[in-house]
Parts: sequence; C-alpha cells; structure tokens
Amino acid sequence: MKQAEVDQKLNRTAFADGPRLLADIGATHARFALQTAPGEFRAVRVLKCDDFTGIVPLLRSYLADHADITLNHAALAVANPVSGDQVRMTNRDWEFSTDEVRRALGLHTLLVVNDFTALAMSLPGLKPADLMQVGGGAPASNSVIGVLGPGTGLGVSGVIPTVDGFVTLGSEGGHTNFAPADEREYAILQYAWQTWSHVSTERLISGPGMEIIYRAIAKRNGRQVRDLSSQEIMSGALSDKDPLCLEVLECFCAMLGGASANLAVTLGAFGGVFIGGGIVPRMGEWFASSPFRSRFEAKGRFTSYLSEIPTYVITTPNPAFYGVATILSEHLRGRSGANTLMERVQHLQHELTPAEQRVASLVLEQPRLVLNEPIADIARMAEVSQPTVIRFCRSLGFLGLADFKLKFASSLTGAIPVRHSQVRISDSTHDLSAKVIDNTVSAILKFRDQLDVRSLDRAIALISKSKRVEFYAMGNSRVVALDGQHKFFRFRIPTSVYGDSHLFTLAAELLTAGDVVIAISNSGKLPELLQAVDAARAAGADVIAITSSNSPLAKKATVCLAVDHSEDSTTFLSMISRILQLLLIDILSVGISLDAQNSELVLERKAGNGVEADSRRLLISHLDS
Repeated sequence: MKQAEVDQKLNRTAFADGPRLLADIGATHARFALQTAPGEFRAVRVLKCDDFTGIVPLLRSYLADHADITLNHAALAVANPVSGDQVRMTNRDWEFSTDEVRRALGLHTLLVVNDFTALAMSLPGLKPADLMQVGGGAPASNSVIGVLGPGTGLGVSGVIPTVDGFVTLGSEGGHTNFAPADEREYAILQYAWQTWSHVSTERLISGPGMEIIYRAIAKRNGRQVRDLSSQEIMSGALSDKDPLCLEVLECFCAMLGGASANLAVTLGAFGGVFIGGGIVPRMGEWFASSPFRSRFEAKGRFTSYLSEIPTYVITTPNPAFYGVATILSEHLRGRSGANTLMERVQHLQHELTPAEQRVASLVLEQPRLVLNEPIADIARMAEVSQPTVIRFCRSLGFLGLADFKLKFASSLTGAIPVRHSQVRISDSTHDLSAKVIDNTVSAILKFRDQLDVRSLDRAIALISKSKRVEFYAMGNSRVVALDGQHKFFRFRIPTSVYGDSHLFTLAAELLTAGDVVIAISNSGKLPELLQAVDAARAAGADVIAITSSNSPLAKKATVCLAVDHSEDSTTFLSMISRILQLLLIDILSVGISLDAQNSELVLERKAGNGVEADSRRLLISHLDS
C-alpha cells in the first residue's frame, strides 16, 4: 500500500481533530506511534537516539514518513525529571524547550512527562494478559501501587488512589543509595566505588549496571574477560548457559528484588509492585524462577508483610503509550471537552461512500441502538449490506464492527468523565456548585450504562397490570416514594405510601395476588422492611426493590432495579443515590405510559371522566406530543 493511502487511513481517526502523536523517549531508543482511537496505536516505530543530534531532528525523522497527516496534539514521555518548560535529559546530552519544540512542529498541544509517570498511568488499564505474576500475593483494592523498571537507567514511580481517582508520583527513586545484601554485592559496591564516590541504585540495577556487575564478579572470581554488553550477558546466560553470565543475571535479579521490596515497604504498595523497563521483559519465564521473589520477601520481621504483596512483570509492548495517551486525553478534555467518536463520524461523513453514509447517519441518530444490535440488524436498519457496515468501520480506522463498538462505547461514556470530586472546606460557592453538579452528572451517566433493561421491562409489566401499588420507604427514600405515588395516581393506579416501619408488615399482610409493593432503600438491610417483603410475597403480591444489587432486599424481591452508587447513608446525608432512585421512578412512569395494555386502560378511564383521551400523553414531558 502506498504511503499516501496509509496516511489517508490514519487521518480517519476516532478523534475529531485527527490522530495524536505519542512517543516514549529513553536514553537509548525512542518509540513512536500515532493514536487513532482510544487504545489504538498505529505506525509504531523504534528509532535509535544515537542517530540524532536532538529531540527535534528525532521527531522530524519519524514524522517525515507521515507528511500528509495533520497533527494537532502530541505527548512525549522522556526518561528524565520534568519540571517547567526547559527539559535537560539525564542520560543523554539533549536539552530543549517544550514550547519551542511545539512551535517547530506546528502543534497546538505538546505535553512532556516523565516516562515512569506515563508507565504508572498505564497500570490501572492493564489486563491480566498484559502481565506475568512472579510469586504469590494478591492485590488489595484501592491500594497504592509501586512501579520500577531497569533500562538505560532505573525508573521508579507509584500510583496512589484518591477520592478523585488516582495520582502518580514523579519520583527519582533510582538515585537512592545502593544497599548491598550480602558479601558478593558488597564486593560489587566496592568495585563501583573505584569510579564513583556515590553509587546509586541506578548505577547497578540498569543495563550499564549489569555490565558493571559482570566485570566486578569476574574480578572477584579471578577471571580475565572481555567487556560484554548487557544484551550479550543476557544471551550468554539464557541461551548459552554460561556460568559467569548466569551468576550475573541471578545477582542482578536479586538486587532488583531488594529494590522492589524497599519500594513496597516505603509506599505500602499493597496494590502490587510492577516491573517495567526494557530489560526484565526480555528474560521471559526465566525471571519467574530467578532469585527476585525470594529476595523481595527476605525482609526479616517484614517477610510476612511482603509475602502478601504481588509482583508483576509488564509484558505488553509499549505500555507507556497507554499512560501518555491517558495524560494527553485528560488534558484535552479539561481544556476543551472530549473529542468523541460521534464528532469524528460527523466530521468524516462526507468522505464516505453513499452506502457508508447511511450507516453513519444511523450511528449519529441512534448511537446506543448501534452499540447494542448485531450486524444483521444494523445493516437492515441502515438499508445496506453487512459488508458495507464492516467497510464503514474500517473507513474510520477500526479493524471491524467489534473493534468499532468497543471504542464507540468508550467514547459515549467518556464524553463526561465518571469521577467524584470531594467538596473541600476551602471551596468557593462556584467550586462547590460545579462539583455537586459534575458528581451528579457523572453518576447519572455511569448509572445509565449499567441499567438492566430486562428488569425494567418486568417492573413496568407488573405495575401496568397491578390492582394496587404500595410504596414502602423511610428517610430520604420516602421522598422518592411520594414522587412515585404522585405520578402513578395520574395513571389512575390506586397507590399508597407507608413511611412508618411499624406499619410495613401490617400493610403487607392485607395484600393479595395482583398487588405490587415498591420497596425503596439505600442499604436494603432494614429488618422491618425485609419482614414486610416476606409478608407481601407470602400474600401473593409481587415486590419491586429499588436498592443495592447485593443487598438482602434485592434477593427477596420479584424484580430488583439496582442503584449501586456508593454513598454511605448511615454516615452521610443521601444525595446522589436519591437522584438515581427518582430517575428510576421517571423511567417506570414513561414505560407505563407507553405500555400497550395500560394505554387502552388509561384512555378508557380518562374518556369516561370527560377528558379527551388524546391529551393523556401530554402528561409525560419525555413523550413526543
């Protein structure tokens, strides 16, 4: 395929403003990619930094192959501490201004971040297939994660959970003093002292450090050897089974285990310690049987503490791309709103074939229908063939319909980030107002994407056919029950509300088959409510529970409409969960209004009361009049 055709495909991305340039620039190699959609990295290429005099020539060399692509945004991860506009690389004599590089390349946005900050940002999104666990232990939820990785240097970082998500540490932990654990490692330290007065952990646990270990152990063993590179040492150990190279590799892995343990106890990293970098993943399965894990747990009184912490090797290629892409995406969202796939479809629609344009129109008009329906139904509704649906997806840069749906779902839910921002005492009225609204909107979007439509259908059918509906609720939930009573009365459904726990069971025992109880509770654990539900079911009535999906109330109900928003109503005044419960009442009301059997029933009732039947639908604001 010609380069112009490749570039034309890359330009058709999921982002409204075109593909994004990503790079992971180390002291030895620089890895590049063009991000065309969330999690999609194309045109991946590795360049040697020694072949270039600076960062701009390096970037221009990669971009020369994609001259026809319009780039607006880029993010670079560099093996260096980053503070301010001026960046001076530690292991390479390159210095540059971020803003000058941005102007030189004609970009709107250029972010430069530490490479291990980017790697740390990738960790929450990694899947089990991207990792190799070494040793035992299991990660604790919402716990600190440690990450380190030997390459040309030793990168160190951490991921710390917060109320707003998580933050990463911009650490330079590789420059802590190296601490030997036995006589052999002390001999290696003495060898290094002949060159440096301060020997950091990075001096030895790195690619160049492996070469120092090799020379130091050879001298200690009284052997004359020629200098070997770290790659030659690894090949000698893993392929040739050379005894000296194997001893070096075992020593290197033991040192790494000790450094990892120090990081784990420093951070309290019960979420696990992750090993990245360019060296360890190349060791493959051998690393799992190396002294790494035994040294990791060899901590005296803290051995049992460390045995509970899992350790992993990151095996997926180019993991920093995921992290740096996330950082760039969050930056752009905060600046100008998310560039969703919907916008991209609209932007490219005129470039598609007439048949593909019909698929695009369906996507724009009914996005969630496209997301949920199989290819045959999508093709039928768009009045095209199934191969046309596939061609539409590929025209946007995706592998096929499944790939498109995966990224499309991410785009739809990502338009407003689902997160919770804690209100601080120091917040202004403007800030607290924005946080309350943002928290509620985010929770509603998450709630929308987790709705169980089948349970809603069953609940609507039960209410539509019911002879009587009774609401059982207390506290904040009683407000929701009153709202439901007000709406259901409009459908001429006999409805009552009980907010006194002492009356729940008395009322429930008077019910009969065909009656419906709607029990509303945040916790779903109130004993009086559970007793009343048992009585209602025994009397032949059906129970619809609006509560947490894992609660005792949910298990006793005929139908559970789950509200799983985590809000501790025993400690805090319930707010967001109340809004979600009210939304369920609105959904049920609209559903009852649309129910075919109920429509005839209500129309007859209203006509009999001297009210024009056609005016009934105007009672529901969501309906098209």
